Amino acid sequence: MTEEKKRAILCPNCGKLISTSETICPHCGLSKPTSKWKNNPLTKGMADEKTLLWSIISINIGIYMLSLLLYPRAMGVAMNPLTMFSPSTQSLLLLGATGTYPVDQFGRWWSLVSANFLHGSILHILFNMLALRQLGPLVIREFGSYRMLIIYLVGGTAGFFVSYVAGVTVTIGASAAVCSLIGAALFYGKSRGGVYGQVIFRQVGGWVIGLFIFGLLIPGINNWGHGGGLIAGALLGMVLGYHEKTMENSNHKLIALVCVFTTVLILAWAVITTLFYRIGG
Repeated sequence: MTEEKKRAILCPNCGKLISTSETICPHCGLSKPTSKWKNNPLTKGMADEKTLLWSIISINIGIYMLSLLLYPRAMGVAMNPLTMFSPSTQSLLLLGATGTYPVDQFGRWWSLVSANFLHGSILHILFNMLALRQLGPLVIREFGSYRMLIIYLVGGTAGFFVSYVAGVTVTIGASAAVCSLIGAALFYGKSRGGVYGQVIFRQVGGWVIGLFIFGLLIPGINNWGHGGGLIAGALLGMVLGYHEKTMENSNHKLIALVCVFTTVLILAWAVITTLFYRIGG
C-alpha cells in the first residue's frame, strides 16, 4: 500500500476518496472534510443510506412495541387487519399522539413531532415502513441523506400542523413524513425534467393517486396530514435543492443534526414521562 493511500479517507459528505491533506473536498466542495466533527460515528451513520433508513424504521418499531406493551389488555387483537394489534388510545395519547385535543387541552405542541413515530395497527406501521423503505433511497440518491432527514422530519411535523389547523382531533402515523418524501420527489422530477425526471414524476405521481383513493375509501385517514406533508416536502425540496443543482454542505448537515437531536429529545421525553406515569399509576 502506497503512502498516499494510507493518508486517504472517504469524504464524509460525498463518500469519495480524498487525501487527508485536503482542506476542501475536490468532488463536492465540503470545507474541512477531514475534521473530527465531520467524521464522528453519528454523522457517518446519518450519511449511510442503510444505517439511516433502518435507524428510522427501528425507532418506529420500538415505539410501536412499547405502545402495545403499556396496556396489553386493551390491545386490539381482532382478525381485522386494519385493527390487528392496535395499541390502546391511552397508550397513544401518553406517547404523543397529536391533534387539537392533545395540543389545545394539554399544550402538547411537541406532539407534532412525536406523532410521526406512532402507529395504530400492525398494518398501519407495515405500510408506512415499506413506503419509507421504497421512497427513502430515491430521495437520498437525489438530495443526499442529510437533506432527506430534514425533509422527512420537518415535512412530517408540518403535515401534522396543517391537520391541526384543519381541526383534526387526534392523529398519528409516519404517513405525513412519508408524504413529504413524495412531495420532494415530485418537485425533483418536475424541476429536473428530461426523460429521467419525467419517469420519476410519473412513478411518484402514482403514489399520490394511490393515497387519494386510499383516503377516500378508508375511514379515519388523515388526508389533511397527507396533503400538508406533500406540500411541505415539495417546498423543502425547492428550498434545500438537490445534487444536480447544489451538493450537500455543512449547513445541511447542521440543520439535520438539529432536527435529529430535537426529535430524539422529544421522543425520549415522551417515553420517559409515559413510563413514569404507567409505573406510578
